[in-house]
Amino acid sequence: MQGLRWVQMTQAERDDFLGNGGIGVLSFSTPGEDPPWLLPVSYGYDVHSTSFYFSLAFPPDTGKPDVIDNPVSFATHSKTPDGWRSIVATGTLEEVTDMPYDSSAVQGMWAVNIPEVDIFDQPREEITFRDFHLEPDALTGRKEVNTEP
Repeated sequence: MQGLRWVQMTQAERDDFLGNGGIGVLSFSTPGEDPPWLLPVSYGYDVHSTSFYFSLAFPPDTGKPDVIDNPVSFATHSKTPDGWRSIVATGTLEEVTDMPYDSSAVQGMWAVNIPEVDIFDQPREEITFRDFHLEPDALTGRKEVNTEP
């Protein structure tokens, strides 16, 4: 690891890394000393608004509905041919599910590609999903750089 360090990614590098969708981890804040509530997710990314979109499942008997209005952090990372890349976005989710179809959030959701991952113990068609939008309050990207000659 000697000779390696990180630098901030430019907006163009962040947009290129995020593409129009992928996978990451959504972390919901919790009160007091409780640990954050973490959820692996697929995401869609709209380069024009620098917004993220999520389709979240709400199985019965989960704590997700209790934390959905709390501030969130979203993180994604990957090893690329040029080294590690990571993105962190923070803010609050906005539910898109019942918004009018002509709202900018719904239009943005239609423009992204949220990968479908089957990790459920029942058919996907039987699971209720709700759609959410994250317009980040803060969005940072870091990339690894090699400092060896």
